[in-house]
Amino acid sequence: MNVFIIGITGGVGTLLARTLRTRGDEVRGLVRREPQRAVLAAEGIDAVVGDIAQMSAEQLASAIGDADVVVFAAGSNGGVASATRAVDLDGVTKTIEAMSGAGSKRAVLLSVLPEAWRERDLTDDEEYYFAVKKQADVAMTRSELDWVILRPSLLTDDAANRRVALGPAQVHGQIARFDVAETLGALIHEPRIRRQILELDTGDVEIVEAVRRNVP
Repeated sequence: MNVFIIGITGGVGTLLARTLRTRGDEVRGLVRREPQRAVLAAEGIDAVVGDIAQMSAEQLASAIGDADVVVFAAGSNGGVASATRAVDLDGVTKTIEAMSGAGSKRAVLLSVLPEAWRERDLTDDEEYYFAVKKQADVAMTRSELDWVILRPSLLTDDAANRRVALGPAQVHGQIARFDVAETLGALIHEPRIRRQILELDTGDVEIVEAVRRNVP
């Protein structure tokens, strides 16, 4: 399978690229700087240099090329509002437009559980981040693409658990980035799961089985 990852150098994006390569998939992605492209090239991963916040839908479509699946794993992580909108909302709507132009139809969007961080006192920029992520989810669900949206709990750098709770609604906790990447990889390879929003937390079901249980 030919997979294009927007946000391929992020915490989840990097792990996902390696997971897919292990499966034998062809993996490409979008990076912001030339040194990042060189690092990925050393791992056998092609990348296009470009800024999702600045490039046009036409430029993004050219970068996506003939990808079978496009994964949007980029994120501003609750920074200043202007950057959040440019990446987390405009970046998603631009991807939807680009995929239609490029002929790619299957989109996998890495989002966030709406309840994440609610135990904290959030800044205005962080509140805006969650509002924008929801708007991006809505835009994806209203598209004609063959989409899947994954909303994980709070991401950690803990060791892989390889057991998750996956379904339409989950209680917010936390989950290792590795387990999120493994779940994304399994969803990419399960075409029967389409036009579904799934929430993800650490659980007690093996990832492959958890994905299987969500097949309609």
